[in-house]
Amino acid sequence: MIDVTIENFETEVIAASMNQPVLVDFWAPWCGPCKVIGPILEKLEAEYAGRFKLVKIDSDQEQQLAAAFGIRSIPTCILLMNGQPVDGFMGALPEGQLRQFLDKHLPAAAETVEAEEAMVEAPQEAGDRLEQLQHAVATNPADDEARFDYVKALLLAGRLADARTAFEPVAGKAAGIRRLESLQRVIEALDFAAQQGAAAPAEAALDARIAANRRDFEARFGRAQLLLAQQRWTEAMDELLEILMRDKAWNEDAARKTYIAILDLIEPPRPQVAEGQIPPDDPTVATYRRRLSSVVLS
Repeated sequence: MIDVTIENFETEVIAASMNQPVLVDFWAPWCGPCKVIGPILEKLEAEYAGRFKLVKIDSDQEQQLAAAFGIRSIPTCILLMNGQPVDGFMGALPEGQLRQFLDKHLPAAAETVEAEEAMVEAPQEAGDRLEQLQHAVATNPADDEARFDYVKALLLAGRLADARTAFEPVAGKAAGIRRLESLQRVIEALDFAAQQGAAAPAEAALDARIAANRRDFEARFGRAQLLLAQQRWTEAMDELLEILMRDKAWNEDAARKTYIAILDLIEPPRPQVAEGQIPPDDPTVATYRRRLSSVVLS
């Protein structure tokens, strides 16, 4: 169990929920029912052995986080997966109902073991690929394609500072080369998100602006950048489409160019196929390319 504040919220909740369900318990020291449910949740976290992570937020001390989640009474528990709230409940539920709630959403124990094994292998594979790309760039600094692949891999690995350093030698060419411009726009989005602090409160503030004015394109664009930073790719593109449907050329084409940047970032390498055959498109990339075309050409 971890005590979360606005300073560590992004790391302990949003980022952590990308790999493991996170149950957020909003409580307060004076709350009687909170003292009842708290020990039960801690017991279940131990029994479920890694199937979910429990964090606690003092709603009195962290009022900004409580407001961002719309907390009206405590205890309130919110379950997050892949950076997003998926379900929740209020009140001190008995242990049996808590188990039912958890079992409805959490992966089975065997699935958790398989996922952990895959996570052990994935970093090694990613590290090997990064080394190969780094070597390719060092061997031929003028190879823009190799540099694009290297910077892209660094961005996907969350290594923004290294990505910025690797991108710097070609930054001056970004305006004339689309894929390099895509990298620049992703870096700018990540910088914007870093300036906003905790993602949930920042996103809630932008949501409020959008609810008040659906044509607040600055708010929509800001929200898309926050979603991009959380690697919520399709949600970010959906938000950018909302701008494009209303104003295709807004802010010197910023929405369309950022949308394309996301497609460039998430498009996987094409698989090897026999000569004369066309490799299949990634389904998500293909779908969102069609959506962009239908909006831009309409």
